[in-house]
Amino acid sequence: MSEALNDDAIRSALESLPAWSVENGKLHRSLTFGGFPEALAFLVRVGVEAEKRGHHPELGNVYDRVTIDLTTHDADGITVKDVELARAIDAIASS
Repeated sequence: MSEALNDDAIRSALESLPAWSVENGKLHRSLTFGGFPEALAFLVRVGVEAEKRGHHPELGNVYDRVTIDLTTHDADGITVKDVELARAIDAIASS
C-alpha cells in the first residue's frame, strides 16, 4: 500500500506539474480539446496508461472538456503513484 504525501511533498510535486492543482484533496487537471472525438481519444489513452499502472483515476468528459482527479484511495490521499500518473498524463496531453 502507498503512503499519502504530506503537504510539503505535494507542493514540491506541483512545481513540476504546473497544469495541476489540488482540489478536494485530489490532484486535479482540466483540459479542453477541439471536439468530442479528440477528448474521447485522449481519455482512452489515459485509461490504457492508468490500467498499466494499476491506477484508476476519476475521469470526466463533457463534449470537448475533460477533467481528471487523482488520489490513492487505499492511502486516503495523494501518493507518489498519483504524481507519476499525472506526469504520464501530461506526456499524453503534449503528444
